[in-house]
Formats: sequence, C-alpha cells, structure tokens
Amino acid sequence: MSFVEAIRTRKLPPLDAAIAAIVLVLVALAVLAPGQFGPSIGFALRAFIDVLPFLLLSVLLAAYAKASGADAMIARAFIGREARMVAVASLFGAMSPFCSCGVIPIIAALLSMGVPLAPVMAFWLASPLMDPSMFALTIGTLGLDFAIAKALAAVSVGLLGGYATFAITRSGLLADPLREGVGNGGCGASSVRTKKDIVWKFWSDPERVSKFTANAGSTMFFLGKWLFLAYLLESLMLAYVPGEMVQRFVGDGGFGTIFTASLVGVPAYLNGYAALPLVGGLVEQGMAPGAAMAFLIAGGVTSIPAAIAVWALAKKPTFALYIACSLTGAILSGIAFQLWAA
Repeated sequence: MSFVEAIRTRKLPPLDAAIAAIVLVLVALAVLAPGQFGPSIGFALRAFIDVLPFLLLSVLLAAYAKASGADAMIARAFIGREARMVAVASLFGAMSPFCSCGVIPIIAALLSMGVPLAPVMAFWLASPLMDPSMFALTIGTLGLDFAIAKALAAVSVGLLGGYATFAITRSGLLADPLREGVGNGGCGASSVRTKKDIVWKFWSDPERVSKFTANAGSTMFFLGKWLFLAYLLESLMLAYVPGEMVQRFVGDGGFGTIFTASLVGVPAYLNGYAALPLVGGLVEQGMAPGAAMAFLIAGGVTSIPAAIAVWALAKKPTFALYIACSLTGAILSGIAFQLWAA
C-alpha cells in the first residue's frame, strides 16, 4: 500500500522507530540545546561517512551474493565446521579494521548468507576490540604489555562468545537470530538446503537485477538509519559525559572496580581510539590495570551506539547473548590482567 493510498483509507504506515528516534533527538536538541544541534549533526555525518565505504562494500557484496545465488555456496562452506570456524573467526576478527558499529553490516551480510551464528558471534565480539592500528596506538598510550594483553583478550572474548553460542545453537536455540526485514531468512538455513544455480554475471537477468537492487536498497536503508542514530547518540555522550565522572567510579584501583568498570564502560565509552587517552589518564591517576582492561573490552563491544545497532539487527535472545558474552569476557579479561600485572 502506498502512502497516498494509506491516506485515502485512513490507514497510515507503521512508524519507523529509527527515523522517529532521530527526529526526536534532533527536535530535543533544537529546543533544549541549540548550540549542540550543529556539532551533533556534523559528528554523526562525519562518522557515517567514515564507515560508509565498509557499509557500501558489505551491502553490495551481500546483495550480489543473493542475486547471483552465491550465498548458498558460501553458506554450505561452513556446514560441519563451526568449531574450527569459531577459532578462525576470533583470530580474523582481532585483526580486522572494523569498529563496533562498522562491523554491523558485515554481520548482517554473513548471517543473511547463511553463515552459522557461532563463528559470526566470535567475529562480532573480537572485531571491535583490536586491529593493527589500534595495537600500535595502544602501545604508544598504555604500553606493549597492555597492547598484547588486549589483543589476547580480543581473541579470548571471541572464543568465549563463539563456543558459548555453538553450545546453545547445538541444542536447537537461536535458530533464527535476525529480526524481520534484515536479510532473507535469518541464519540462512533455507539457502543451505536449497540447490540454487549460481549466475556470476547476473546483470543480464532482469529478475536477478531486480533482486539485487531491492536487497541492496532495503539493507542500506535499514542499517544506515540505525547507524546514523547510533553516531548521533555518541555525539551526545562526547558532549555531556565527562571523563571525570568515570574517574570517580573506577579510579581508586582494586578488584572491586573491575565489575564497575565493565558496567561504566558501556555508557561512557567513546570509541576505540578516543578511549585510549582517557584510560591512559585514568591509569596514571591510579586506575587499576584490570579495571582499565575491563573498561576497554566492555565499551569496545557494548557501547550504547553499538548496542543500538545490534538491537536493530538481532532478535532479543541473540542480543542478550551478545551482551552477556561481552560483559563476561570483559570481567574475566580484567581479572586475568589484574592478576598478571600484580
């Protein structure tokens, strides 16, 4: 039903939650903090433009796989190899250059192609925590020992989440992790079972071209609006969540701060690069090494912008597992690093 037809029949289309949230935030800024209106929009646009190449690449690859039929071949390549792929995905994730929001389009593409949730979860958790640039910057900010420990933590959190997901999915749960409207068929079991012809040069087939266009457009709009909302909220955290508040809660050292640091890391975390100078300053003022590690791990995976994007992508049980694995991994990583540094 078109919008005009809906008006005629007095049946309006359902309100889009992401668009409504963006409008609400912008209206609130215009009324309550007009001085922050322009900077927030500018920040969100710059962040979105930075992630746009990855977003476009992943969306186009996913749409190409759907239109050509290659998604079935990719999905079948993972059948029966989940345990090994969890380890590979954790290692690859720790070396990939994706942030917690930038990895979302990749995850949507993998799941829509039929890749099992366990290795995807491993990649999902490990990827935002470390990459070559992050490793070098961590050395310069917090030292070589911390950088190595954080790289190991990234792989370990991926393994924890991947194998936990593997055990859960083996029992028959989480068979359809994606929300309606994301990809085609959730984890893609149907694409695995269906024998589809692969047409690499699909652009001569009007039906496949139409499928490519529709899939790319819908996925781009779906992910784009949620990512923009996430970056808009991140701009507000940068503006209104002072680093001094974080220091008050996790700056006194000791094991008791590790759990607090994991929880505080979620709303207070900025992004992987911006958080390093903050944590470096807190460590110099007495923050426990384990608390610093827990803060970076928890915030890197489950910051509010990233969590919003994941919430839009995954169903509630998958989202809950994602949060549980990331926070558990953050706490365990913090405890392990504190014991090693003591």
